[in-house]
Order: sequence, then C-alpha cells, then structure tokens
Amino acid sequence: MPNLANAKKALRQSKKRFERNKIYRSELHSMRRQMRKLSDENKMKEVESMVPKLYKLADKMVLHGIIKKNKAARVKAQSMKLLKKVA
Repeated sequence: MPNLANAKKALRQSKKRFERNKIYRSELHSMRRQMRKLSDENKMKEVESMVPKLYKLADKMVLHGIIKKNKAARVKAQSMKLLKKVA
C-alpha cells in the first residue's frame, strides 16, 4: 500500500484506468470473435459491415493509449485477411 498522498492518488487513478481500458479490450476481443464466427458461417455482408467498426475501435484505442500502434495495425490486417478468406 502506498503511504504518500500522491502515490495513493496514482493508485486510484490506475485502478480507474484499468477498469475503463478493460471495457475497450473486451469489446475489441468480442468483436473479433464475432467476426470469426460470422466468417465460419460465410456471412460476408455482416463481416464487411463489421470491418469499419473494428477499424474505428482499434484507432480509438490507440488514440487513448490502450493498445499500441502496431497491435492496431496487426488487428486490422488480420481482419482484412479474414474478410478476403470469406470472399
């Protein structure tokens, strides 16, 4: 446990940020899982409509510092690879 006031505040802030970031990360994970499921069912239109949403979410996460730039690029590349596989 922190003793100093600024360390206590930093701990509170980090807990808040962790909870907020967890929501974003789980949303990204569930979106990718849903895309894989739809691609297995060969539902191309649904997968195509999800790609822009995934791109937007990944870019937003980079902007807020939740994930790194290269991870976002990797997520986008994998989603396009999945889209091409379905097509």
